[in-house]
Amino acid sequence: MRVAIVTEPYKVEIEDRPVPEVGKKDVLIKVVRAGICGSDIHLYKGTHAFRNPPAALGHEVSGEICQVGEAVTRYKVGDRVTVEPQIPCGECDFCKSGHVNLCKNKIVPGTAAWCGTFAEYFLAPEQAVYKLEDSVSYDVGALIEPLAVAVQAMNLTTDPGRDAIAILGSGTIGLLVLAVAVKRGYKKIFCTDTAPFNREMALKLGATAVYDPLHENVEELIKEATGGAGVDVCVVAAGAPNIIDQASAVTKKLGEVVLVAMITKPIPVYTYSFVFNEQKLIGSMTYTTEAFQEACEMVNEGILIEPIITHCLPLEEAGKGLRILDEKSEDAGKILVHL
Repeated sequence: MRVAIVTEPYKVEIEDRPVPEVGKKDVLIKVVRAGICGSDIHLYKGTHAFRNPPAALGHEVSGEICQVGEAVTRYKVGDRVTVEPQIPCGECDFCKSGHVNLCKNKIVPGTAAWCGTFAEYFLAPEQAVYKLEDSVSYDVGALIEPLAVAVQAMNLTTDPGRDAIAILGSGTIGLLVLAVAVKRGYKKIFCTDTAPFNREMALKLGATAVYDPLHENVEELIKEATGGAGVDVCVVAAGAPNIIDQASAVTKKLGEVVLVAMITKPIPVYTYSFVFNEQKLIGSMTYTTEAFQEACEMVNEGILIEPIITHCLPLEEAGKGLRILDEKSEDAGKILVHL
């Protein structure tokens, strides 16, 4: 089978590998769509925390089951599915408490133990597989994994009023957070981004207002739009040097700031603002199984996220997709690979 491999930083090649052997409790999926994630960019550039070249790309997937193991009971050949791309150990304290996203021993795609999804066939244990309704396109099915990241971030908040929320950064994850906020009934949703394309997309998906942080005073505008109080929740989905301070400034007293962006370089933070306003700063790491299940339900029920998809490239052009996202050479939301 063909597999897209990062052989060294900034170099992607198509290799031929054996089709995985199906175990008793496994399903073999013929991949139809695979999404390019921000973490794939880190692998592409050689800066990923644990995926190091040479490694297969991808962990976002949708496809059709073409073979099942003899002990599989929930699925059959022909089922349209996606996969939660993590196999937790099940033994550590995090797994036992339901926080499988924090398991140190979990297995994930793109490592020696599990091939990535940029391949003609993808093997997964039955427990990690979720069915797609016939009404769900394979394109949208491939968005369930990043949608689960947005669901996890929103699930970490305790806001019962769902009045006002700010989303700083309207890339793919920020836009998916917006989609979840719309579905959950937030009355005012403010989004920021430096790219006009992303701001326009946020308006299409239901944002109340969008702001350009390079040319507008985001703090003043959001405070004015909320009667001086600020938002109940602010989700940080970008990594500008001043973004944590900005998040605190637009959030009301006793409000919550959720950090979903993976900012790997130190940035300055004025911590007194959090103390003075008794705000909570919450980190959000990928997703629990419950968040992934919820994302599946949202997609199967028809949540509006398809406009986020802007490109669908053949496997041989996976490297092109990575370059577009890395270099920001053209307007792009979610880029998918088709097989």
